[in-house]
Amino acid sequence: MAVGVLLIMNISFSNIVLPRTGSLVVAAMEGGALCKTAQEVDKICGGAITRAIKTGRFEGKSEQSLEILSPAGLSVSRVLVVGLGKPADIKPAVAEKAGALIVDRLSMSGEKQVAVAIDEIPKSALKAEAIAAHVAAGALSRSYRFDKYRTKQKESDKPSLTKINVMCGKTSAAKAAYTPLAHVLNGVFAARDLVNEPANTLYPAEFAKRARALSKLGLKVEVLGEAQMAKLGMGALLAVGQGSAQESQLIILKWQGAPKSKKPPVALVGKGVCFDSGGISLKPGAGMGDMKGDMGGAAAVFGAMAALAGRRAKANVIGVLACVENMPGPHAQRPGDIITSMSGQTIEVLNTDAEGRLVLADAMTYVQRKYKPRIVIDLATLTGAIMMALGDGYAGLFSNKDDLAAQIDTAGKAVDEPVWRMPMGMQYDSKIKSKFADMQNIASAPGAGSITAAQFLLRFIENDTPWAHLDIAGVAWTNDAKPSWGRGYGVRLLDRLIADKYEE
Repeated sequence: MAVGVLLIMNISFSNIVLPRTGSLVVAAMEGGALCKTAQEVDKICGGAITRAIKTGRFEGKSEQSLEILSPAGLSVSRVLVVGLGKPADIKPAVAEKAGALIVDRLSMSGEKQVAVAIDEIPKSALKAEAIAAHVAAGALSRSYRFDKYRTKQKESDKPSLTKINVMCGKTSAAKAAYTPLAHVLNGVFAARDLVNEPANTLYPAEFAKRARALSKLGLKVEVLGEAQMAKLGMGALLAVGQGSAQESQLIILKWQGAPKSKKPPVALVGKGVCFDSGGISLKPGAGMGDMKGDMGGAAAVFGAMAALAGRRAKANVIGVLACVENMPGPHAQRPGDIITSMSGQTIEVLNTDAEGRLVLADAMTYVQRKYKPRIVIDLATLTGAIMMALGDGYAGLFSNKDDLAAQIDTAGKAVDEPVWRMPMGMQYDSKIKSKFADMQNIASAPGAGSITAAQFLLRFIENDTPWAHLDIAGVAWTNDAKPSWGRGYGVRLLDRLIADKYEE
């Protein structure tokens, strides 16, 4: 199922046979040692690869490549040698970076097809079929494009590469390993699409419409409108959206992959602020356009649920997307307002731009009271402060349970979506004490803004439920166009966590 507006990359698997057309990709190890197929090609070409390595700086390290045009003795247009690093260090992320590198080097070259030879590598951490699957996944991931709104593009600006054939000894095993990876990437593409969409086309009701389409994958979809949320007492979420002409929506996605299980489900909650102007506490104009991506947490949960359903995960998972717009309309909430959350706790709103935590508070209360999950994980582009602390390299991780935090850290490392655990404690919690209500939505003094936001969320965790909060403000999007502005961060992490720890 293709969700994204992307380059249609035809990926196939076959045995290793030197192609007669297109480009050929072979591999080398750190130190310049060539894999079996690369050695054969080098002989056919009269040692061209060996000479090129000696005269250049190619060392076979991961993310290095060496290109030989019109190689003698072969009918292909070029040979691309891709480094895989040390055999013992070849992990999925390394293989995926190699696949991405192939697309980077060839997608705009004029080449239409490429054959990639993956040999069995002695002492490798991965078998050849696993390397082949992850190389294919890396290539597919990097092929993503969001060209939906381009009406004028030169042919030279369009990718030419449309077909990648990954060759290895055990094609059936490679295909079997690749299929679930492709389903997960489908979820990543869905998340990227959502983050990349402009706010005039992706508002809460449209988000709900797209969520309903996931029923084709077997997900059960329920949408609560403002009247239903009002009956449930969701005063915090509704307060954020009351300044917008767009109606707020609470979207519930249910995946029952383990119908006979008696264990409680996993709950994933995403902040879905489809546009954040800051409300009455208006943001500066510079950079405000990026606030179309303030629903990155909801996009990640959306994508993760699509991935779980696509690969038929044997787990029961509830995804809740809290979708609103934060606008400075005539009915918008004001600084100084006191609102009542679904939990019954009251909140003094000192800054209407600290809205994500209000949205998440009611969404987390809802999912806990209705589904009694075994864990709750929320994702949100919550604070600019986390970017000051961690930049764009890590998501901030906050949790009330060490074992859950460790599981998330391990999953993040496995899929190259790293997290960094941040401290919590009463010394931070005391900073959101209000003079007039149970709490205030920002700290009374500057500093530790990401931590005090997490402390706010922790107040809505009931019965000591294991909980983790991922502040993805620094990693949800990037100005580096590889693979796109919207990164789809969190989809693979959540999928891996559930695959490793919560499937039956």
